[in-house]
Amino acid sequence: MTWKITFTKQAQKDAKRLASVGLKPKAETLLNLLKSNPFKNPPPYEKLIGDLAGAHSRRINIQHRLVYQVYSKEKIIKVIRMWTHYD
Repeated sequence: MTWKITFTKQAQKDAKRLASVGLKPKAETLLNLLKSNPFKNPPPYEKLIGDLAGAHSRRINIQHRLVYQVYSKEKIIKVIRMWTHYD
């Protein structure tokens, strides 16, 4: 089963930043994993709380995270951010 991935405008900007610092291959690996199964471990994912309750995150590296929401009924994954949350 393949999931459809959509990106927010912020995630599209973040993708360009990731490419400029050489993290594009790692992000693409995570996106391919999400297409096949967004709940697969490893790599581990975290359920987020607070403002991002209902979203999940996976580490791209020690600083950057891929933050996404899963819509199970529609089989859609919405990527919210792909950059640091320390800005």
